[in-house]
Amino acid sequence: MISIYWLIGFVILVGIEAATMALTTIWFAGGAFVAFLLSLFGVPLEIQLGAFVVMSFLLLFLTRPFASKYINSSTVKTNADSLVGREARVTEKIDNRQETGTAVINGQEWTARAADDDETYPAGAMVRVSSIQGVKLIVTTSKEDK
Repeated sequence: MISIYWLIGFVILVGIEAATMALTTIWFAGGAFVAFLLSLFGVPLEIQLGAFVVMSFLLLFLTRPFASKYINSSTVKTNADSLVGREARVTEKIDNRQETGTAVINGQEWTARAADDDETYPAGAMVRVSSIQGVKLIVTTSKEDK
């Protein structure tokens, strides 16, 4: 009789995962499925519960890093993170020693600094965003300039 509860739990957890695709409940659905199978063979409830917990956490810890890497690999970066690797046009000479420099990317002007303190970039030059520190673009030479 308890097997019907495991089956209902499995179906609900898979349904939630199918609706969200967030990799949040699939691990527990695996645990519920193992507990369901054990209940079909008349294994005591304490062992079913233990198997549910152990299998859920094993699936979570052993497969989540792999699944997150390959399943969510097409996630689009948002906001400032999406600018890294893109090109920007220098609008004011970038010179770290004089603490000057601005660049425009996506129509927005940013304070910009060179990744290498010895580098300077004149106004009009194209640069590549290597990182963002606070509200400053950290830039390097554009691929086109190499």
